[in-house]
Amino acid sequence: MPDRRGRLDRAFYRRDPCVVAVALLNKVLVNADGRRGRIVETEAYNGAHDPAAHSWHGRTARNTTMFGAPGLLYVYFTYGMHWCCNPVCGEAGEGVAVLLRALAPLNGLDAMRTARPACRRDRDLCRGPARLCQAMGIDAAQDGVDLVSGRGGFSIVDDGMPPPDVPTVTERIGITRAMDKPWRWYVPGDPHVSCR
Repeated sequence: MPDRRGRLDRAFYRRDPCVVAVALLNKVLVNADGRRGRIVETEAYNGAHDPAAHSWHGRTARNTTMFGAPGLLYVYFTYGMHWCCNPVCGEAGEGVAVLLRALAPLNGLDAMRTARPACRRDRDLCRGPARLCQAMGIDAAQDGVDLVSGRGGFSIVDDGMPPPDVPTVTERIGITRAMDKPWRWYVPGDPHVSCR
């Protein structure tokens, strides 16, 4: 469901986050400044049906974007030090999204290295949701940008590489509730995955 520029359309995101999380594997997150990375790891968060979702208790000032139109980018601050980003899915008002957990860097590596000066290996530039945001230049200013229109400088595109035929599926990680849900997917064997 890409448009002529390869950007994923609204209908792509207007589905169950578990479906979108798998479909996002091997798509490309793009910053208009030239930074690009292939999505290799995702996690689904299912709103009112998921105690681990920020939207579990309803709309707040922090999670308002999560209840917006599918295809918006929900960005939040966590552990008092890190930004994380999630394409919004489902219907507006539903409060479901997909956490982008890892990218394989494709373009703009110099800018990524500048953003993450302590990183020793390129494989670690976007390995994990906080590193991904730092390397790609995502912070509070990107909360609510429209990935579908590309306004706001970010989009997700389909460059023709399909998701893996059999993605690896595991329980989600880094959470304290609903840890048993098998709602984390990654590209098998990819060295950029945050953990196996």
